[in-house]
Amino acid sequence: MNIVMLGSPGAGKGTYAGILSEKYSIPHISTGDLFRDIVKEDTELGRKVKEILDSGGLQSDDITLEILRKRLEKDDCKKGFILDGYPRNISQAESLSTIADIDLVLYFVASENIVLDRLGGRLTCPKCSAIFHMKNIPPKVEGKCDHCGADLYQRPDQMPEAIKKRLALYGEVTAPLIDYYRGKGKIKEISSDPPIAELEKIIGPCTEIIDSKLKEE
Repeated sequence: MNIVMLGSPGAGKGTYAGILSEKYSIPHISTGDLFRDIVKEDTELGRKVKEILDSGGLQSDDITLEILRKRLEKDDCKKGFILDGYPRNISQAESLSTIADIDLVLYFVASENIVLDRLGGRLTCPKCSAIFHMKNIPPKVEGKCDHCGADLYQRPDQMPEAIKKRLALYGEVTAPLIDYYRGKGKIKEISSDPPIAELEKIIGPCTEIIDSKLKEE
């Protein structure tokens, strides 16, 4: 099953995608992670992607689609995938339809004050891309990744001004995707306001929706 995760920055898409990926044995593909992997290669493309990431802006549609196409061609995507961070606009959604058929869109809705709190406290591992939170998911050792021991850092796009810019861009560009996929009958809406301690209130409805969809196939 090919699934797209929709929702504003900080809605929790990455966390939920990771859990669902493990449960259904299909890869969680984050375009954000794909971009950060390219940045590590220190190529001309990587430097261009880094500049845009640091400013809180969005990557060009052509660059994003090409990077994603190569990822979806890998063997682990044959049974499906969970796409997180793409598409970001209707043009990208139309381009995505040329390389993959989307079966389901999960739309996570979170209030703005919760989004600001979540993003402002995030800590990221530069080696394995694990995500922690200063209050909600603190690392066992302060400043260190639980998984690989690397020093955690706060990404430039998680600073206050960049967060506000990301939310503004989401409202202008990404939000229309909700109506786009609703018109195709593929979208299911889920509240992602519950805290991490009540994660089952979010994951439970997700699995019910996916299981129901799988029975239809």
